[in-house]
Amino acid sequence: MKAPFPKSCLCIAALSLALMTQLAPVAQAQTVAGNLPNVMILATGGTIAGTGASSTTTVGYTAAKVGVERLIEAVPELKSVANVRGEQVFQVASENMSNDLWLQLGKRVNQLLARPDVDGIVITHGTDTLEETAYFLDLVVKSSKPVVLVGAMRPSTAISADGPINLYNATLLAGSKEAIGKGVLVAMNDQINAGRDVTKTNTSTVDTFRSPDFGLLGQIQDSHPHFYRLPVRKHTASSEFDISGLETLPKVDIVYGYANASRLPVDAFVSAGDAGIINAGVGDGSIHKDVLPGLVDARKKGVVIVRSARVGSGMVARNGEANDDALDFISADTLNPQKARVLLMLALTKTHDSKEIQRIFSTY
Repeated sequence: MKAPFPKSCLCIAALSLALMTQLAPVAQAQTVAGNLPNVMILATGGTIAGTGASSTTTVGYTAAKVGVERLIEAVPELKSVANVRGEQVFQVASENMSNDLWLQLGKRVNQLLARPDVDGIVITHGTDTLEETAYFLDLVVKSSKPVVLVGAMRPSTAISADGPINLYNATLLAGSKEAIGKGVLVAMNDQINAGRDVTKTNTSTVDTFRSPDFGLLGQIQDSHPHFYRLPVRKHTASSEFDISGLETLPKVDIVYGYANASRLPVDAFVSAGDAGIINAGVGDGSIHKDVLPGLVDARKKGVVIVRSARVGSGMVARNGEANDDALDFISADTLNPQKARVLLMLALTKTHDSKEIQRIFSTY
């Protein structure tokens, strides 16, 4: 008859089994983590980093208060889809976005995407000007790696804050192979929209971001991106624009069309030294009879004039509501006024020739 195992052996065996049981998931998690994409989260402020007086405060809150590390810590599920690192690029409410901040952000994005240890970038941003930043980056990023902008319509302290799930989806998307080469994307409300096409359509609802003319690119469901169409206009790696040596952008402003409008804003912008003016016209980019002479005079002084429309969707027809050929004006195609401004600023860093600028508007 064999002697029984000493109690000490049994205890050691039990302890070893327990340790193996505990360490197995850890080892598995480390193996999985090693295969995860490396996603950099760049924080810029906005409602997603906002705080309210109470859990029911969804308006009247203070934007741009929570730092990037707290944003990441609030969504521990991020660790299951990417190896994430955070960087606070700046901290502003997005109504205060500026050309200088755009240049700073664009240059930093390009620096990071050039690194082999960065597979994609998420940018947390206020929703007020998110669409403009998205389009700016769509034109100046020099990589096919995913860049995803994300925001929130409710502050981080709200009962049903949409920031955490939006950030999770954006990180998932930025680390996915499906998003490679599709330009700068916006991920909110479980939807994927193109940076060129998307716009904010509602002041407060969580489904505010839409692409009125062409629709969304896809959806995120069950932690997986599903694409149904592709952006066909040139963007990112195929773009001709380069901001690496730029310290400033040309001055471009927007003149809004309405009944009883006057040329006063046009003259003021010309006097201020604008290089370009976007006319946010009524209807199909129509220009008030009292505003037109001001735009004509501005063009004679070398100011580039682009006709867009205030209506929110649709193409502004060249030589439609104005004789663009005779006036030497530019048609904005399907770009809304705020996005037309972004493209014109970058176009003016390359040329002041109206025919070449019209080509640019037809390309991007």
